Amino acid sequence: MTSVYRKSRAFAPKGFFECEGKGLEWLGAAQPEGGPRVVKVFDWGDDHLDIERVAPCPATPDAAYRFGAALAHMHDAGAPYFGSAPDGYDGTCYFGPLQDPVPMDTGTWTDPATYLAEGRLRPMVQLGIERGTLRASDMNLTNDVIDALPELLGRAATDKPARVHGDLWSGNVMWTGDSGHVEAVLIDPAAHGGHREEDLAMLHLFGMSYLSDITAGYQSVHPLKAGYEERTTLWQLYPIAGHCVFFGGGYVSEYRQVCRSLLG
Repeated sequence: MTSVYRKSRAFAPKGFFECEGKGLEWLGAAQPEGGPRVVKVFDWGDDHLDIERVAPCPATPDAAYRFGAALAHMHDAGAPYFGSAPDGYDGTCYFGPLQDPVPMDTGTWTDPATYLAEGRLRPMVQLGIERGTLRASDMNLTNDVIDALPELLGRAATDKPARVHGDLWSGNVMWTGDSGHVEAVLIDPAAHGGHREEDLAMLHLFGMSYLSDITAGYQSVHPLKAGYEERTTLWQLYPIAGHCVFFGGGYVSEYRQVCRSLLG
C-alpha cells in the first residue's frame, strides 16, 4: 500500500497547492511517452498537498543517464506557449520555497527572449527592488542583459516551448529503488511552459550527482543547440534573482556578477 506524505502550510497563498498538484500531474502525463517518474498526487486543499511517500536511495550513473533521457522526453511533450500554466489550472503560479513563494507570471509568449525578459527577469528583479534587496541599478543591469538576449540566446532563440519542471535543483530530484531499480522521481515543481535549457541550468546551479551522465542521456534523445554550455548562466539568472528576493545576502552580488559576465 502506498504511503501518503502531506505537504502543508497554514495560510498558503491562494491556489498554491492546487498549482503544484496540477503541475505534478501535467509533468507526469509525459510518462507514457518516456518522461520521468513524477510523484503521485492524491489530493490537495487550501493548506495542503497529499503525495506519495518515496523511499530515497543513492543515485547511480545508469539511473542518471536514464533520467536525462526521460527529462528530454518530458520537455518534448511541450506546452502551448512560453509561460503556459499547467493544464487545467488558471490561477496564480508560484516560484520559491514553501514558506515564501512568489507569483510567477503566466502568459502566451511565443519566443524565448520576450518570455525571459517580460515573464521572468523584469518581474523578479522588480520584486527584489520592492523588498529592498535589489536596487534600481540592478534593473538597469538586467535591461542591458535583455537588450543582449538575441545574441546571448543564439540558436536557442528558435526553440519551441517545452514542458519544464521549473525548479529543478538537485533537492527536487529524488532517487529511489522502490520499483526494483534505481530511478529519479520529480517533486516540488514550478511547472510551466518554458525553455528546455532552464531545467538543465537549474541542475547545474547547486550541484547534481552524475550531471555528465544526465546530460549524455538527454543528448541521446534531444541534442541541444550549439552553445548550450555558455547559456547555462543566462538561464540561471531567474532563480538567482529569486534567491535575491528570498534571502538577499551574497546572492545579490552573485546576480550582479553573472549579469556582468554575460555582458562581457
